[in-house]
Amino acid sequence: MSWIMAIGLALAAFVVAVAAFRLPRMTWASLAAALVFGLAGYTLQASPDLRGAPASLARTAYSDEWQLTDARRLLVGDEYRSRSNWLVTADAFASRGQFTDAADFLRIAVEQNPADFEAWLALGNVLTEQADGVLTQASVYAYREASTIAPDNPAPGYFLGLALIRQGRMMDARGVWRSALDQMGEDGTEAQAFMAERTERLETMLAQAGAIPAGETAVGQGVEPAEVGAE
Repeated sequence: MSWIMAIGLALAAFVVAVAAFRLPRMTWASLAAALVFGLAGYTLQASPDLRGAPASLARTAYSDEWQLTDARRLLVGDEYRSRSNWLVTADAFASRGQFTDAADFLRIAVEQNPADFEAWLALGNVLTEQADGVLTQASVYAYREASTIAPDNPAPGYFLGLALIRQGRMMDARGVWRSALDQMGEDGTEAQAFMAERTERLETMLAQAGAIPAGETAVGQGVEPAEVGAE
């Protein structure tokens, strides 16, 4: 029912904008695209089965709503798994929405081992959450460090793209995800399937909005994490 309500509200907003404010016909396509992008963000991130809650409670339910830790463990894989106890402690604080404390523990982890891929990745995530989902210079730096350590791992690109989607930078997110997926190849792993499903879903929605040609895969047009900056 939540999906039906979201679509209904988007259609109602379009009708009201056109009828009540008498928008010129030339602006209709732009308005429709903006509404579709909003629905795209909802589709990728929303949890319609969860009851509504104030922002403070949503932050407390961080682990259940965003499931960043589970996705991180899936994408990191055994090869780049961290052995730092500081990461375990940071995850515990992040699960309660205490991102500042989590970031402090992760800074200790990367200071002790600058080659700890997963610790850098987790640091990028908590710094982004600390800024309410907005990429900062510090979070982008953490993602770049992780990408430098393991350029073949899709995790930095996935989380960077997720943050870009939350900021409404859909095309940038698409480029980052496509690049991460192309680097993985078709190895048939769960991580590859995870990235492929999300990338294809995003590209389908962008194609439906007219932002990209239908069926375009953008091979060779990906964006590396190091090329994306905070706004």
